[in-house]
Amino acid sequence: MFKKPSIYFIMGTANVKDEEPLTVLEDALQAGITHFQLREKGKGALVGSELVAFAQACKRLCKIYGVPFIVNDDVELALSVQADGIHLGQGDWKEGVKEVITSKGMVLGRSVHTMHEAKDAIRSGADYLGVGSVFPTLTKPDAEHEVGASTSLIRELHERFPNIPVIGIGGIEPSNVHVVWEAGATGVAVISCICKTSERREVISKLSPPLKIERRAR
Repeated sequence: MFKKPSIYFIMGTANVKDEEPLTVLEDALQAGITHFQLREKGKGALVGSELVAFAQACKRLCKIYGVPFIVNDDVELALSVQADGIHLGQGDWKEGVKEVITSKGMVLGRSVHTMHEAKDAIRSGADYLGVGSVFPTLTKPDAEHEVGASTSLIRELHERFPNIPVIGIGGIEPSNVHVVWEAGATGVAVISCICKTSERREVISKLSPPLKIERRAR
């Protein structure tokens, strides 16, 4: 699922103010994102049947463009819509989750902030790691952040566990993304810089790694 440099888009309805969320998602798919994660949280977040219907619509769009559809934290939702994967934060892990999602052919992503958490996630069967927050972010103002710490962790994980995809997340935008690629990340995860622009193709192009890094990552 992560065999090439990845532009991993994360979105929920609360992240979109002036457009229809599905329009934003399709724009991003057309512009070249490689993965999509539904993260439906915050004030006014969809619940119940409305959430299921929205998740199914997101999945249908992703399938049209051949992009994996991943659900954040909500294992029940991921199973009900037959998502391609589930991404869990540190506080959302439960014993037995890996066995359940593996039986459904889904991948497991874990958020980590330290090498200790990363090793634990790998032991628990994580298929990829989300490392951050790389930079300060307004999307998750309570995210753990120390300038340079996440890029150092990405670099160390790349060296010690080269077969585990590592996705940098948090405050990433075209002006600073080179730092994440240079640390050895497999991909970058973004929310705001895609949701808040009308020039999504240009932004996603600028998020892609320099050619020499892309060749090295393949």
